[in-house]
Amino acid sequence: MPPAVDLGTLRRNGLFAALSDAEMEAVMGFARPRRLVADERVFAKGDPGDSLYIILRGRVAVQTESQDAKVMLLNIMDSGSVFGEIAMLDGGERTATVVAQEPTELLRIDRRDFMPFLEQHPDLCIRLMVVLCERVRWTSAIIEDTVFLNVTRRLAKRIIMLAQNYGRPSDAGVRIATFISQEDLANMLGVSREIVNKTLKSFQNAGAISYRNGYLVLHDESFLEQISR
Repeated sequence: MPPAVDLGTLRRNGLFAALSDAEMEAVMGFARPRRLVADERVFAKGDPGDSLYIILRGRVAVQTESQDAKVMLLNIMDSGSVFGEIAMLDGGERTATVVAQEPTELLRIDRRDFMPFLEQHPDLCIRLMVVLCERVRWTSAIIEDTVFLNVTRRLAKRIIMLAQNYGRPSDAGVRIATFISQEDLANMLGVSREIVNKTLKSFQNAGAISYRNGYLVLHDESFLEQISR
């Protein structure tokens, strides 16, 4: 087993939550640790899909780029998350680029090891199908929002989503416990930072959020929910 692996972190992910101790030990037998510094790439769009990754500590950004180098931030993932499973399963090319946003520790599981393990554990195959369905639903929702919603509604929905994924209760409201710059939000929505800044200020003036030094606190979720509809 790789050193200093917190199995509790792995079990927070639905894919591995129901594995027995013996099954988890088998997975750890072929898992390999990988450490990255901030801004280091895990893999790039178009790379071979030969492995999946589990985040032990740290945070990564999932992004894609246009031919003229415009960046679209698709998602931010932190400890316990699994990524790279789609290309790993079909052996195709990576569909996005993943970059560490801070010092990050990963476990890498190679396709050549994981596929035989899946064949021996049909229950895990079913859980992996659930993970893939969640990815498809999430992607469909993002596409639908981009086509049908204006920036104000999309930003309101994204803040609510971030609060659901990373929110921590506090006296002031729900604090989103991960650094999110205005540039990150702009890249998530595919708009300029100036538009995001203006929209955030309108939310702050309404008392729905506060935003300081890259950290958001959600004070009035119902306000953003009404806007996002």
